[in-house]
Amino acid sequence: MAPAWAQEKSYTIDDIYSLPEGSRAELIDGRIYYMAPPARKHQRIIGELFAAIREYIHRNSGTCEVDIAPFAVFLSKNDIDYVEPDISVICDPSKLTDKGCFGAPDWIIEIVSPSSKRMDYFTKLFKYRTAGVREYWIVDPDKNRILVYNFESEDTGDYTFADSVKAGIYNDLYINFSEIANLLNI
Repeated sequence: MAPAWAQEKSYTIDDIYSLPEGSRAELIDGRIYYMAPPARKHQRIIGELFAAIREYIHRNSGTCEVDIAPFAVFLSKNDIDYVEPDISVICDPSKLTDKGCFGAPDWIIEIVSPSSKRMDYFTKLFKYRTAGVREYWIVDPDKNRILVYNFESEDTGDYTFADSVKAGIYNDLYINFSEIANLLNI
């Protein structure tokens, strides 16, 4: 007789909303992933990137919206995928409600933390690509590395904090990571 395998419980968005106040978690394919509080350097990088993107959108009278975590992104039309990317840029206002973004953002940036490496480099890379995200950046300050995945053109770029990196969803937005590194003493 074959051994009986224990089935892993599948969770839904309702389970995420039932977590105790202050708990942060994401839900991918029905599996809950708890998130550790971000470090100060992590938050400062998010702030600098958010400011640069927001300023670019305002300066160019753009229609896209940039949001920072915690911001709910419901990647699919199911109830088993819920993420809180560090930075989300959404160019289709019909995806936005008071609860968050319903559907794939155009551009997602994740800042790697020691506890999020596997999620950011593997799990989310696959999930974001299949959900229809146009562009995904993985910013890893410990490795001095920025990986850029442009899923539309199937291009990948590998940069450092000495580089200026072009955003693929815009014609002329460059993020100068050397300025960020100097500001934050990275």
